Amino acid sequence: MGSKSSKFSTLVRVGYFSRAILYCVLGLIALTSAGRISQGTNGIFDSIEEFPLGHAILWLMVVGLLAYALFRFASTFFDIENQGSDTTGWAHRIGHAGSAIGHLALAFSAYQFATTGSDNGGGAQDAASGILSMQFGGAALGLLGIAFFATAFFQAKKAVTGSFMNRISPAAPSQTRLLGGVGYIARAVVFLVIGWSLFKAGFMSAGAGQIKTLGDAVAALAGEGIAFTLVAIGVLAFGIFSLVLARYRTIPEMNLNGRVPKFRS
Repeated sequence: MGSKSSKFSTLVRVGYFSRAILYCVLGLIALTSAGRISQGTNGIFDSIEEFPLGHAILWLMVVGLLAYALFRFASTFFDIENQGSDTTGWAHRIGHAGSAIGHLALAFSAYQFATTGSDNGGGAQDAASGILSMQFGGAALGLLGIAFFATAFFQAKKAVTGSFMNRISPAAPSQTRLLGGVGYIARAVVFLVIGWSLFKAGFMSAGAGQIKTLGDAVAALAGEGIAFTLVAIGVLAFGIFSLVLARYRTIPEMNLNGRVPKFRS
């Protein structure tokens, strides 16, 4: 039986693999199918369901996206990636919280498609409506939007500095730096769109129906000409990059004697 750390590492790698499928499909849809991209996130899962073994792939994505969301929640609350507790460290960790919530919503959408063949519940919009009905719910959504802004900033910073390479094995393909840089820029743009939709819903009374998930955010750029094409290429690049991470990402050790693990050499 493998150790807890080994099982954790395997789950995180499944998460990166699921993320790779998600972004690759989204990028391909955006570049080849105007009809499908107009469906937003639903179009992604519809396309995956049509793959050979598509139903099994959806279930793999449920597990993987959930695992990735838990990994990012652990990054936020237990600082398993050693970001620190200063202002910059907390900004990174809050950004991880936004990513965790986004991937948790995607895992739930994948679950709905795997069990019923469609996102019957309205997904993120229904959840947001519930939050808005609570006291201070608008502020919560608005703050989540700010978390996505923070995530977008750090995605762009990673693209420019290449700091993401510090946690990737030297054995990774030589094109990894280019794929990651292009992918992180595109992801920053998408996260800005998602963050703005949450900010408007929370602080500007735009309504839960305006909130965008991953596919919806890319679809919202469809009328932007060359900018949309570049983002679509970047999203596809990020999917391929995530596939590299599934194999070569350095995963922190989950030791038994403390919350903050050490990275494998």
